[in-house]
Amino acid sequence: MKEAQELQLHIMTQLEPKEANSTTEHTNVTSQSTTTQPRNYGWWLRITMYILFLLSGQSISLLLGRLYYDKGGKSKWLGTVVQLIGFPVLLPYYFIPSLKKLKTNSTATTIHPKPPSTLVLVSVYVSLGLLLVADCFLYSTGLMYLPVSTYSLICASQLAFNAFFSFFLNSQKFTPLIVNSLVLLTISSILLVFETNPSSDSSKVSKGKYVIGLICTIGASSGYGLVLSLTQLAFKKVLKKETFTAVMDLIIYQSLVATLGALVGLFGSGEWKGLKTEMEEFELGKVSYIMTLVWTALMWDVFAVGCVGLIFEVSSLFSNAISVLGLPIVPVLAVIFFHEKMGGIKVISMVLAIWGFVSYVYQQYLDDLKSKLEDRNKNEASNASSLQEVNGS
Repeated sequence: MKEAQELQLHIMTQLEPKEANSTTEHTNVTSQSTTTQPRNYGWWLRITMYILFLLSGQSISLLLGRLYYDKGGKSKWLGTVVQLIGFPVLLPYYFIPSLKKLKTNSTATTIHPKPPSTLVLVSVYVSLGLLLVADCFLYSTGLMYLPVSTYSLICASQLAFNAFFSFFLNSQKFTPLIVNSLVLLTISSILLVFETNPSSDSSKVSKGKYVIGLICTIGASSGYGLVLSLTQLAFKKVLKKETFTAVMDLIIYQSLVATLGALVGLFGSGEWKGLKTEMEEFELGKVSYIMTLVWTALMWDVFAVGCVGLIFEVSSLFSNAISVLGLPIVPVLAVIFFHEKMGGIKVISMVLAIWGFVSYVYQQYLDDLKSKLEDRNKNEASNASSLQEVNGS
């Protein structure tokens, strides 16, 4: 669902320490002066607004996506399109000077003498975009066959897959907290496979389709973890710059490729031919059919605005942490609005998933804290060396 935006949040979290290491002294002074400015009521109001955008967008879009399938929607490709088509909401970043000014004050810039060629950049964007659309299609299939509470809990395993692939592709170190997160998230997903009566949540889904939904969602989570690791690898080896503008470029162009791929899938599969009949047979009516799809896309846009806003105002690590808080919200709302049963296995799975998430985020927090401490020591050593040179002269 939120892959196109959340993907870059994970990458930004892992790259931010490196940005700080490669800045010039002038950039460090500017960044320090920015972070030490007093945070007034306006700042707190913006943070609160962005948090509400993120949590509400994430939760409502998932519930609307499930509502589409629950009331008669059958197109997996259309469900994929609405996940991706909202990326133009981020285009004002390139045209609003205040956003660019905020970016240059809060984000480090790394200059490399030889940027990648246009052909290489296009190859990266197209490859990651195609992987993204395939991943979104699997997520759409999983949401079609699974209760939304089960679906959201399985999606938690994507962090475990990300850590696994990063171990091989990006030399990710397996700290005790990462291993703990990996084990907990894996057990959380496995428990849902042994749910005794999955069809009780949705009488329209057979046990066979439930298994297909499980496989697709687990496959999508693993694919998402692979895309995360490949994106980080692309930043290190190909793009060779770790600025916020580079991240925004990747979001826009990758989402553009993925959206075009989803549209090709929609028309190539022939599903578009049944959309008119699907709309007429939708249980809530034609207007509700259209509004469900429109508001699903819009709420993913709201989620994107919240994510990017928190990156601008605080950091991508904070944005990730707030996104994690949305994990328990969807299963609880699913019980209220879809009358899904919250059995003992689901409760245990949710607790383990939250525990795994917190463990993962806490490790990221420790890494970020360590990096900032190292940067501060380097700055102090550099300033002391400069003073000695001035005094010596």
